[in-house]
Amino acid sequence: MAQAPKVIVVGGGLTGLAAAHTLLERGVRVILLEKSPFLGGNSVKATSGMNAAGTMTQVKLGIPDNAAIFYDDSAKAAGDIITPALTRVLTYESKAALEWVQDTFHVDLSLVSRLGGHSQPRTHRGTEKFPGMTITYALMEALEKRAKNEPDRVQIRTKCRVRRLLQSGNGGGGQPVEGVEFTDDRHQTSHTVKGLVVLATGGYAADYEEDSILKQYRPDAYALPTTNGPHATGDGVKMTMRAGGETIHLDKVQIHPTGIVNPSEPDAKVKFLAAEALRGAGGILLDRHGRRFADELGNREYVSNQMKANQGPFRLVLNSKASDELDWHIKHYTGRGIMKHYDSGAALAKDMDIAPQALEATFKAYNAAAQKKTDEFGKKFFHNVPLEMCDTFSVCIVTYVTHFSMGGIKIDEHAQVLGPEGPIPGLYACGETAGGVHGAVRLGGSSLLGCCVFGRVAGASAASEFTRRLAAQRIDHVASHLSGSGDQPGTAQFGAAATAGDSGAPTSKKAPASEDLKTYTLEDVSRHAKDNWIVVNGQVLDVTSFLDDHPGGAKALLLYCGKDASEEFNMLHEKNVIQKYAPQTVIGVLKS
Repeated sequence: MAQAPKVIVVGGGLTGLAAAHTLLERGVRVILLEKSPFLGGNSVKATSGMNAAGTMTQVKLGIPDNAAIFYDDSAKAAGDIITPALTRVLTYESKAALEWVQDTFHVDLSLVSRLGGHSQPRTHRGTEKFPGMTITYALMEALEKRAKNEPDRVQIRTKCRVRRLLQSGNGGGGQPVEGVEFTDDRHQTSHTVKGLVVLATGGYAADYEEDSILKQYRPDAYALPTTNGPHATGDGVKMTMRAGGETIHLDKVQIHPTGIVNPSEPDAKVKFLAAEALRGAGGILLDRHGRRFADELGNREYVSNQMKANQGPFRLVLNSKASDELDWHIKHYTGRGIMKHYDSGAALAKDMDIAPQALEATFKAYNAAAQKKTDEFGKKFFHNVPLEMCDTFSVCIVTYVTHFSMGGIKIDEHAQVLGPEGPIPGLYACGETAGGVHGAVRLGGSSLLGCCVFGRVAGASAASEFTRRLAAQRIDHVASHLSGSGDQPGTAQFGAAATAGDSGAPTSKKAPASEDLKTYTLEDVSRHAKDNWIVVNGQVLDVTSFLDDHPGGAKALLLYCGKDASEEFNMLHEKNVIQKYAPQTVIGVLKS
């Protein structure tokens, strides 16, 4: 007998997780395929929050926002290439998506800030950790728990890269999609799995492969640093193009103005993102001469273009009040060595190699603009003023970076992929894989929102089609049985899965027994910095075997080799993460 029918979700970031949970809520079995060693994708990097309009949090704070206002703000950013139906889904479903995250997964999103291009504060985050990480981890852990407890209902396959879409007939030309072919990198084997397909593979803002979409459509962005992980290579877009699906706005790639320049590695291709919430809290941008050059809360395209027209290095400067408002962010950036603390404006001016009077003049002009609401750059929202030379400051050097692909697969409002003659049966796309949702410019905070809204839409649409097909198939089987011909009821081939290999979530490797662990001093660990030893919560780790698999990249680990990284680790992770995902790295315990 064939395996039970399933829907295939390709991609394990927030979008894929939202789609998978939605399918499960509707009683549909799921297999999720992720090419990286772990789930999470780019979603865990989102630093500012999740947009939503008309929420209970906004009501409690007296913020006069609603879906219509949010739509207007998004439409203004999208420009004349807006796809109204998609923007309407994004904005009008925002409240329901946020409440789903809060209520179903118990995520704290109780704080609200205003980001660039928004007429109202509507970007929700929690009191600690990056919101993208908090939201994505909540959905990820919930799905992993279900995969462990209900393996007949959901399977997770990591290190499994989908190579092509299976289609009826000779394939291509927008023919119906019947499944996928994927390679299992753990076992170096190839497999096929049949069923409806939801593509949630992310964008192409780090597509440096031979067939790079970025290089073809935006060579200028191809040359810039990126905030994206190595997985953002446009896999879903490329597969859909080969299958005859249509694309939209592939040249629309968002350049973000505040990628952080690491002083010890200024030419690094991958930059850490300075959250837009830093500017929402009152951070200002200064050029080489200590002068402002833009409305810091303008949309990302505008601010990036203003940077291109002025002289760097550019600095993002937060006073003590702004720093306190985003205390968690500041501690994290400082711990990574990419943000610096200054005891006074004079100290900052000295480091910038400008006269203190020049910086003071900038501060005075900004304070006056805040008081009179007549800023030379058109800024209307001023937070945590005044700026004073006697204050303390948190500062990072920033540059514009490739950040997000607005273009992608062309979909309708039901997340169905469109071909030359309409929707391609059996194929859905969502999140950054899909294009047209944001038009020319995506507003900050709408990435996490798009993941949740369209992940849920795709999941719901696929579930409806799955149920319709299954019902039709059962009717056919009954008819065949009554006529005395055909397959027996219950032997359905639709959606049969041929899978192999470990789930990879979580790992099955075990840590050494506690009595087998050696005891080391911090001095011992420091001598083994080149051997990639790190201390975390009293455990001594050798992370050599984990460098390539670490979701945050090898550099995030190498930064702390030979040191106690407990504080930084606990800012980002739950304490059970090592035991759950990398127990084999534990080699000893730290001597008290």
